[in-house]
Amino acid sequence: MTPDQPHRTSITVRGYELDSYGHVNNAVYLQYLEQARWMFMKDRDFLKRINTEELFLVVTETNIRYMHEANLFDELIVETTMKAEKPYLVFRQKILNEKTGIVLSRATVSTIFVNQQRMPLDIPPFILLNLSTAP
Repeated sequence: MTPDQPHRTSITVRGYELDSYGHVNNAVYLQYLEQARWMFMKDRDFLKRINTEELFLVVTETNIRYMHEANLFDELIVETTMKAEKPYLVFRQKILNEKTGIVLSRATVSTIFVNQQRMPLDIPPFILLNLSTAP
């Protein structure tokens, strides 16, 4: 996978994620996005390095647009890319219904690295070397 290719995370909608209308609760979309960011970092081998260097990646802002509902047992794909907008590491994500290709939501999540004392840090060089050049 090249830095310009979105990372893809598969998720199946579970019954306890539904609201009283029978579709995925809006807050659950944030959990899907977070799980996809964890998988992105794991699959790119960033997590081990982040832990070794005792860094923490903190979400500072999330902007999400809900566009379509997801229902029980829908198979979803979360596509994730990241880009430096110093001092932030910004994740752009979208959730799609795998079967129909319909985009369910789009989100931009801004994060920042901090050390153990919770002091903000620059984006580590090992991350910068692996960033997407796509807008």
